[in-house]
Amino acid sequence: MFNIGDKVSVLDEDFSGVVVGFQNNQILIETEDGFKMAYSASELIKEQDISDLNSFTSSQNINQILKEKELPKKRSFEKEKKSRKDEFVLEVDLHIEKLVPNKRGMSNFDILNLQMETAKRQLDFAVKNRMPKVVFIHGVGEGVLKAELDFLLGRYEGISFQDANYQKYGLGATEVYIKQNPNR
Repeated sequence: MFNIGDKVSVLDEDFSGVVVGFQNNQILIETEDGFKMAYSASELIKEQDISDLNSFTSSQNINQILKEKELPKKRSFEKEKKSRKDEFVLEVDLHIEKLVPNKRGMSNFDILNLQMETAKRQLDFAVKNRMPKVVFIHGVGEGVLKAELDFLLGRYEGISFQDANYQKYGLGATEVYIKQNPNR
């Protein structure tokens, strides 16, 4: 397969040389730097075979060979650290269009009552399920819904509220923090 004088390259290393002899089932090569090294036939490839490989058209086989040569990657078992910002936040949109399919026939009083009932029901749900934060999206409008929502929230113990993040919600949202009581 290999003859003295053949130019060869080492497969898993970045150098080549010339076959100068054979010893104990190994092929002796002399590198371009003058070092003599011994390799098995499976570790060498003739230079002319390399030019044949370059003209090889099936990239699928080359990719398969490269995958076989690739070392397996070590898996990381580090647990991802989640910040408090990644916690679930219940967002409740109180716009009437989000609550009913059609508001035709509803008076302003009916609309406000439905919005407040929804807010109370969702807040009770959040307290019962120990959710740390709820955001009520009420819109800007004339401020009637916001005022009623502030009045409702003021009647609850163990919660605090403020305007929600302006960048995310604009001016029309209120953020409610529910203080968790460990004795519950």
